[in-house]
Amino acid sequence: MRRLYFLAPDTTTAQAIVDDLLRARITWGHIHVLANHSVGLERLPEASLLQRSDVVHALERGVTFGGATGALVGLVALAFAPASFAIAGGAVVALTLAGAAFGAWTAAMIGVDEPNTRLARFSGPIQDGQLLVMADVPGSREAEIGQNVARHVPRADAEGAEATTPIFP
Repeated sequence: MRRLYFLAPDTTTAQAIVDDLLRARITWGHIHVLANHSVGLERLPEASLLQRSDVVHALERGVTFGGATGALVGLVALAFAPASFAIAGGAVVALTLAGAAFGAWTAAMIGVDEPNTRLARFSGPIQDGQLLVMADVPGSREAEIGQNVARHVPRADAEGAEATTPIFP
């Protein structure tokens, strides 16, 4: 899947883009619209927390650093365990998993409040009142759908594409 980005100057243009995407058989769940708080998105598929925030990126970092820290603590405990206290390899695995879980939990709580780093380039236009339409499309149809939107909605500004996160389409 590839994520296509379109900037629309107003809600009418954004609705036309969404209608064109729906005609191209892109499902409602694969279309996300992001705008500032002053713009109403009554009939548009509003971007969810996963699209608006940096929770996925933070979750990835939290699992990585938490797991690494837990593994390091487990290995240190294994190497420097008191003679009367036997620590086996299972403790290292348990500490690695506990560290990964704790890292994921804390990082996700932080990431929910951070704006999506992938969308930083659109923050200026969004603050100026434009709407960002994101569509997750099959990679084989990327050019076709981009051309259709450009042909039917000339006011849409195509802003490129990138791969979607495989965990959350």
